Amino acid sequence: MSAAPVGTLEGWAPRVFTADGIEHLCHERGEGPGVVLVPEAPGITPQVLGLADHLVDEGFTVVVPSLFGRDGEELSAGYAINSLTRICISREFRAFARHADRPVAVYLRALSRDLAARTPGRGVGVIGMCFTGGFALAAAADDSVSAPVLSQPSVPFPISRARRSDPGVSQTELERVRQRAESDGLCVLGLRFSRDRAAAPERFETLRRSLGDAFEVIELDSGDDNPDGYRSSAHSVLTGEVRTDPPNSASRARDRVVAFLRERLTPEG
Repeated sequence: MSAAPVGTLEGWAPRVFTADGIEHLCHERGEGPGVVLVPEAPGITPQVLGLADHLVDEGFTVVVPSLFGRDGEELSAGYAINSLTRICISREFRAFARHADRPVAVYLRALSRDLAARTPGRGVGVIGMCFTGGFALAAAADDSVSAPVLSQPSVPFPISRARRSDPGVSQTELERVRQRAESDGLCVLGLRFSRDRAAAPERFETLRRSLGDAFEVIELDSGDDNPDGYRSSAHSVLTGEVRTDPPNSASRARDRVVAFLRERLTPEG
């Protein structure tokens, strides 16, 4: 199979966006409905940029906020450990807190409103992955977010039973998302590998109980003898595990994300 798609920062327009006293560099490219792609740890790697490029090619305006790490740097064990050490102690992310209001969620909601005001469509999509998976759900507490995607959400880190079941957002945020699902038809898309301990199945069960049919789940088989040859440690659904020649289930999951974004964002008529 072909390797996971990668990209570079060439052609991406940088700008600083500030909200609620938080400032980050953001990279933007494309035309069409807006999508905020929140990078997975350790940062904006070539694999994250490969996904960003794919979304641009599919007709979206994509903004990638640089929340941590060094933009464009290749993933390595040392880089991942160093980056995680820094973000785990950051008050902006509150990596271990349960039912937490996280300052980064306020920032992402403001970034989503800004992008929605500048792009066509019914609001914007927000994709969170791994460390930032739950941030996409928290962003959906704002009316500007019409298509939240949670890929292998891993915060708070599942180091206890209570944290494994934690939805990754505050009760207020989750209740607002539930209300939007009932009144506005908001839908949430969640993705994980079946044996991924970092993205605990208990977390998805909590979200199913809260959101019901408004929570669409794609669970990829990473068990023994799975047809795509995934390791039991497979984790990054939309980046590291995507293979396109021939397409595997991660590639098809990425296709579903694109379709979900089109369904929720494309203007009627």
